[in-house]
Amino acid sequence: MRQVWITRVGSPEVLQLREDRDPEPGPGEVRIQVQAIGVNFADIMARIGVYPDAPPLPCVVGYEVAGVIDKLDDPSSGFKVGDKVVALTRFGGYSDLVCVSPRQVFAIPDNMTFPEAVALPVNGATAYQTMVVMGALKPRERVLIHGAAGGVGLAAVDIARIIGAEIYGTASASKHPFLRDRGVHHCIDYRTQDFAAEVMRTTSGEGVHLVIDPIGGESWTKSMAVLAPTGRLACIGFSGAAKSKGRNVMAALGNFVKVPWLSFSPIALMNANKAVIGVNLGHLWKHQDMVGSWMRQIVAWAREGKIRPHVGQTFPLADAAAAHHYIQDRKNTGKVVLVT
Repeated sequence: MRQVWITRVGSPEVLQLREDRDPEPGPGEVRIQVQAIGVNFADIMARIGVYPDAPPLPCVVGYEVAGVIDKLDDPSSGFKVGDKVVALTRFGGYSDLVCVSPRQVFAIPDNMTFPEAVALPVNGATAYQTMVVMGALKPRERVLIHGAAGGVGLAAVDIARIIGAEIYGTASASKHPFLRDRGVHHCIDYRTQDFAAEVMRTTSGEGVHLVIDPIGGESWTKSMAVLAPTGRLACIGFSGAAKSKGRNVMAALGNFVKVPWLSFSPIALMNANKAVIGVNLGHLWKHQDMVGSWMRQIVAWAREGKIRPHVGQTFPLADAAAAHHYIQDRKNTGKVVLVT
């Protein structure tokens, strides 16, 4: 088995390919010969030492894989050897063999490749939890999606289209034509435009009903300001803490202290008729039946062509460092995937 390890905190070059003995499926588990691995920003946060949920270093991260079942312990699991599947993993995903519970495994739609399928679990489930389960987005409501061209962003765009919402998205200007083709109605260049001013201008001062914000810090303050009455701010990440490719404690602390703590207080929210939603898919690991129900809906939409994962770039497993550089250089449109 080949695995990519985070050997220590630091730049992408601390990632190291290692060999180990092949794992055997435990009681009730299936083993997947991995073809594609999703790269997520949480992996980068773990590498630079600002992701509190990460295992102690050195470790192998990775939340999602796609591949072929090549061994199983229990034939009554509903799967068989040779099945093409996608699976959620709580770390250990940067591997070419993984063993997981069948509750974490889902059949790949016939119309999808392995790299496309691996874009479904983390991105799709996060977007579904944010927009459908907790954000309660309704037809004709307005949603602002930060990082709309990223993996979670594009999944959110697809779900907003399914719901029938009006979509605002922030991204660099070069990605705007792509986003318009995907269904974003209003594109905002976060590098040259003040997104809050643009939202209020284009909504005639009314604001939006849901904001999906993975940045944190000052961005949450501005996102709160553009919420309409009964609006919801969904905090789904803290990427503003990862401004450099190595450990930068000051950047992380700077993002933390800029969180609008007073605006998040119950009294302030009550007076403003607004809500703040916290989303962390990794903390729902003990609720696999719930997450599994979301995944089944996501896979069904993918099978119908309503959710369309976009793989922006693939890298060999041995080049995981290049994949991390690519994401931190903000080059990606859609999902970045490691292939074995």
